[in-house]
Amino acid sequence: MTRCSLLIAAMTFIAITVARSGHELPVYPSYYPHEIEIATVVPERAADLLRDGKMHAYVGGTPRFAGAMPETITAVESFGSFVIVRVNPASPLAKDEASICALTRAAIREIGGKASELITHPYPVTPFHGDFLNHVDLAAAAKARLLGSLTEATGAIVGELKVRAVGALARSLVRAEWQAGDSDWDVAIDEVNAADLVASAREALNGWLGPRWVRTGWFAAYRLLGDAIVDPERLRRIESDVERLRAGDYDGAVERINLERGLVGMLVGSCHKAVAGYALKREYFNSEFSAGIENIAYDAHDGFNSPMFIRTVKLKDFPWNGWLALGVDGRPQTAWNPIAGFTDPFGRLTWFALGDPAAVPSPYDENWVFNRIADVESKPPR
Repeated sequence: MTRCSLLIAAMTFIAITVARSGHELPVYPSYYPHEIEIATVVPERAADLLRDGKMHAYVGGTPRFAGAMPETITAVESFGSFVIVRVNPASPLAKDEASICALTRAAIREIGGKASELITHPYPVTPFHGDFLNHVDLAAAAKARLLGSLTEATGAIVGELKVRAVGALARSLVRAEWQAGDSDWDVAIDEVNAADLVASAREALNGWLGPRWVRTGWFAAYRLLGDAIVDPERLRRIESDVERLRAGDYDGAVERINLERGLVGMLVGSCHKAVAGYALKREYFNSEFSAGIENIAYDAHDGFNSPMFIRTVKLKDFPWNGWLALGVDGRPQTAWNPIAGFTDPFGRLTWFALGDPAAVPSPYDENWVFNRIADVESKPPR
């Protein structure tokens, strides 16, 4: 563990409603440990601290356990990264649009058949996005189109394909004889971190996290594939639809959904850059009784590094409050202020602990959930 750590003392004021039976409330609104330690921890050290009960959860990293993972350590899964395929326009195999699509299909079929961490899903809106149900038929059609029966053109390509793989996961998906250098390649396979993809579009101010669309599948598709559109007219239509969605320039939910579907359809219509699938991110916590934690809630996109986790996690040693120890993979890099800082993983987790917003992001989509328990009357009083 490094010396870069933060202790947060939190004094919470809980408004107790009238308890007619004489018992205390069974639920504590917005549970909050009265002391939180956040420390930067290298993966090699994180495994020992989790196993020994000296750290409750490791945020954003993968601890390196020597041997089998202890039964007292539990993992949660969230959206980790996209795996994409890009065609080199200078490749002699990329003669026209048909040959470019054949290259893309050959690469996706190859890596889709590997036993690996890749979940084959050749569509940019995933089940981890709240708007996935609006695209489920389009995702199935894209998978059938890209992973269908081999064509003669695709079969002829397989033997001579040169692939540049970027990242450990991408390299594990490519057969040895396809490996190529940085200059002489036909297709590149890249792993794109899902959080980094939208990080520059995120804003945080006084507990507000936004804008809303950074958590949608259509926006991820735009960020991921928008730079590969070569047709000027299609690019103009894409930019126009994005501005309409940002501005709310549509008449009701039906028009909005059709606009989103049409936008993603234009983005996936080009074979120059395509999604092959996605990989999960795993984060670990100590679930031992009684040194561990429970009541774990986490975000489908950000995992433990979310206000949802900080606001729900409970220590098993205490019915409420207590001392929570968290580790983060990576030292602080940004300023610590609510205007221009707290933008790196360490800073965001710190601000989630310090801030007290009225609502926090919904775990899967762009909506919000209350930070406090709300007593909503079904009928107004007379």
